[in-house]
Amino acid sequence: MSCGQIHAWNILDRKPVLAKWEERRFTEITATEKPPAGNQWIGPPLLDLQVNGYAGIDFQQDDLTEADLLHAVEQLGQACCDRILLTLVTDDWEAMTRRLAKARQLREAHPALGQAIAGWHIEGPFLSPEAGYCGAHSPDKMLRPTPERIAELRSLTGDDPLLLTMAPEIDGGLAGFAAARERGIRVSIGHTNAPAHILRRVTAGGSVGFTHLGNGCPATLDRTDNIVWRALDTPGLTCGLIPDRWHVSPTLFRLIHRLVEPDSFYYTTDAMAAAGAPPGKYRLGELELEVGPEQIVRLPGTPNLAGSALTPIDGIRRAAEMLDTDWQNVWPKFSQAPARFMGLPEAFTIGAPATFALIETDPANRIVKHSIQTAA
Repeated sequence: MSCGQIHAWNILDRKPVLAKWEERRFTEITATEKPPAGNQWIGPPLLDLQVNGYAGIDFQQDDLTEADLLHAVEQLGQACCDRILLTLVTDDWEAMTRRLAKARQLREAHPALGQAIAGWHIEGPFLSPEAGYCGAHSPDKMLRPTPERIAELRSLTGDDPLLLTMAPEIDGGLAGFAAARERGIRVSIGHTNAPAHILRRVTAGGSVGFTHLGNGCPATLDRTDNIVWRALDTPGLTCGLIPDRWHVSPTLFRLIHRLVEPDSFYYTTDAMAAAGAPPGKYRLGELELEVGPEQIVRLPGTPNLAGSALTPIDGIRRAAEMLDTDWQNVWPKFSQAPARFMGLPEAFTIGAPATFALIETDPANRIVKHSIQTAA
């Protein structure tokens, strides 16, 4: 059928809604007086801006295949996430650019991948090599963000949305941010120990993110002056948060929500291959990581975290638990907020593709079933 409708509760405003579509696009999303018969909720699918791998698939490998990517995005869909930025992390420059070119070729060749991979996130190699701040990234492979390298990334990705995480204090860092902006690349600060005045010079140039705030820094920080405090004290940042309880403690998670403007942060998983997969050994680039039942991913022999095993839908659950609020209240931070930051079309709006999250809850408002539905 080329047309259809659904009557359910709207996740975004918690009111009854009638959504209609024709030719696979929404034509009407109208609030109604009549409550739906059951506990079904509809709204925009989740959007994750930092996915390094998923469901046993590591995006950092040279032998990545179309089947690998299809499996990963299908499993992400089961976690209510229908769009991602495929993320590549620090490695030899030639290896990174080769993998980026191949991943884009695979994406362009299959409609399902074209829909699911909304763009690209390059995290490194323009990061701080300083111990702790480099995180799981190899300090020996850090490079200067020269105009030529920035131009190569833009050339490889064409007009696709592209997010580039860099440390502004490194040699050529500020010039790198300017060069990226000139080429329409969305920029984000991360894996950095930049002083406050450098952070403010970056934000003075326009919109800028902060990649997984609270991470990409040593486990122990100066309590009077550290990169977390500096970031929170810098106007104009849109901060990514990993809501898994490990990357950001529940206490800090709540404090950030009190201190930061509501439109100035979004959620992400920073998922690697162990996300959406059972405990075991998984790869993240050159690293082999063992992930136990607690789903904490650490750099071997260190307390440093190396990506996460968090699924998007569990990120919703855990964010709501940490904030002691209903899951509906945090849903926009993992759907609308990242779309706005990247300038991507927002889902569940009139004219958008008729793809939506469908949630069923129990009488206590707990999520018991979740899926993504697409108009036939």
